[in-house]
Amino acid sequence: MTDQRGRVIVITGAMAAGKSTVAELLAHRLPRSVHIRGDMFRKMVINGRADMTPQPTAAALAQLQLRYDLASHAADAYAAVGFDAIVQDVIIGRDLASFIGRIHTPDRYLVVLSPSVTALEWREEQRVKAGYVHFSPGALDNVLRSETARIGYWLDSSAQTPEETVDDILANLERARV
Repeated sequence: MTDQRGRVIVITGAMAAGKSTVAELLAHRLPRSVHIRGDMFRKMVINGRADMTPQPTAAALAQLQLRYDLASHAADAYAAVGFDAIVQDVIIGRDLASFIGRIHTPDRYLVVLSPSVTALEWREEQRVKAGYVHFSPGALDNVLRSETARIGYWLDSSAQTPEETVDDILANLERARV
């Protein structure tokens, strides 16, 4: 353990924006770090999971809020003992500002990966898993750009490699402070 408190760095964006890859690379570049994958809390639900759809049920919304609560609590707990906690999840629309408000760690940062729809579509085609089941890249991008608070550091990573995106984040971390 250390006496120094860690930071919480949130990386969000639409599916296929590069969040998982970038968060993992960023965590490897920091001396004491953890990578909190918000989706892992969804995957822990074995029976009774309610997935998000364009017309979500009350259960889906409640499970999404639980997932956000668990991710923010885990991040604060790791930061309290000196780890930089990189939280990665799809947190867009009205949920973003409230998610940031759940984080109590003083040194908190937000990076919104916002590649073009064309880049999202291309990246989705390259992935092994199918992320876009209930939503299209264009629909999520629309929510990101029209309904999401303009807080943190918004980064169009369309033309960047994941390593270049991490370099960009580290060079502009103070711009990401929220």
